[in-house]
Amino acid sequence: MTTLRQPLLAIADSRRVRRLITSAPISTGIVADYVPGETTEVAVRAAEGLVHDGLRVTINALGEDTTDPARVRATVATYHELLAELTTHGLARQTELAVKLSAIGLGLDGTHRPSEAALAEAMANAHAIAGAARQAGTMITLDMEKHTYLEHTLQVLRQVRQDFPETGVALLAYLYRTEADCRSLSFDGSRVRLCKGAYAESEDVAFQSRPGIDRAYVRCLKVLMAGKGYPMVATHDPRMIHIASALASGFGRSTGSYEFQMLYGIRPDEQRRLARRGETVRVYIPYGDQWYGYLMRRFAERPQNLSFVVKSLISKK
Repeated sequence: MTTLRQPLLAIADSRRVRRLITSAPISTGIVADYVPGETTEVAVRAAEGLVHDGLRVTINALGEDTTDPARVRATVATYHELLAELTTHGLARQTELAVKLSAIGLGLDGTHRPSEAALAEAMANAHAIAGAARQAGTMITLDMEKHTYLEHTLQVLRQVRQDFPETGVALLAYLYRTEADCRSLSFDGSRVRLCKGAYAESEDVAFQSRPGIDRAYVRCLKVLMAGKGYPMVATHDPRMIHIASALASGFGRSTGSYEFQMLYGIRPDEQRRLARRGETVRVYIPYGDQWYGYLMRRFAERPQNLSFVVKSLISKK
């Protein structure tokens, strides 16, 4: 793990630093490298360009740990608006939705330990979004957040899949338990997005070193590629991409029985190269005004990008 990763993950959760950075004159170009904008219109336009280039898309309406019921309702409404716009532009079948449960009710208690009421709210909203997505011709994937939400996320997944079995989930390879979770979710029809993990987690629950995380990611990849589900390989690491391709071939998987996923603005040339090679490649587009936490975790993954923020803060008048 890099020297800067843990401090950056820590300040991603700092309200004081959040206020400082979000009020600083950070260039819109810097934020736009990772977040195309704040409106549904901008997100759909970005998706349209990617689909035109032969890529698929996941769109996430940014937000997490939402404690305001009005904002929860607004986020759910945003997803319905997004689905309507994707349908209007003929993009729904190439674009799925990524949903953070703490943005649609699971975070209402503000404790990271949801009550039954918060869980019920998140479950009802996830079910409604999944239903609207099905009607539009697409599907949703539940994002994985801090480990304290993990069991609740899997509980919502099981419930929503009863009516919408196409619903996917993200798993974080750096958690000790994830290899076992991959095994339990490697059944026919299951869709699993495998990420390394971008939240600050303690050594009690997660691998801390970069080599340890990488080895865990490969072990999880092997489980998913050997299984009957649909692996979604979320990585920008060239070595992991190579390993995933080799595993897919070794387990007799054809292109189209798995996919690669990358974040908007990161390695776009590689995204297109893989697509030209015949691979299914999906780009994760986040949008909205709640970009701070998302952006800080991207800086934690690539600390060299922090220099842009530092320059912006120095220039504050």
